[in-house]
Amino acid sequence: MKKIMMICAVFLGLAFTANTAMAQDDTKAEFKFTEEKHDFGKIPQGTPVTTVFEFMNVGQEPLILTDVRPTCGCTIADYTKTPVLKGAKGSIKITYNALNASAFNKTIVVTSNAKTPTKYLTIVGEVIAKPAASSK
Repeated sequence: MKKIMMICAVFLGLAFTANTAMAQDDTKAEFKFTEEKHDFGKIPQGTPVTTVFEFMNVGQEPLILTDVRPTCGCTIADYTKTPVLKGAKGSIKITYNALNASAFNKTIVVTSNAKTPTKYLTIVGEVIAKPAASSK
């Protein structure tokens, strides 16, 4: 009988711990982006372009971005550095330096304390070569 009581106590303890962990997960911060991919379309070579990814914290806890890292040196990121409270908005500004004429597809890795701690944003487009200067 003692063994049955002990097994029940352990089982109830594990169930309580699992429910508490799930309840805590529900209160975590969470992103809701207006867009996660931006298409610049055709852009002229040598002209940097910028877009802003806006997001809202739809979780309960303050959302803190710990890192926003472009995957190449041709892209610069600036972002909200203060905690984003529940229901508040933040932004990630991305500037792409269009030096080389070609299509591009770049990823920005966003790390935070959110329920989904790593998000991937994408910028795409095509850099069109400058016309060759004519000599007279």
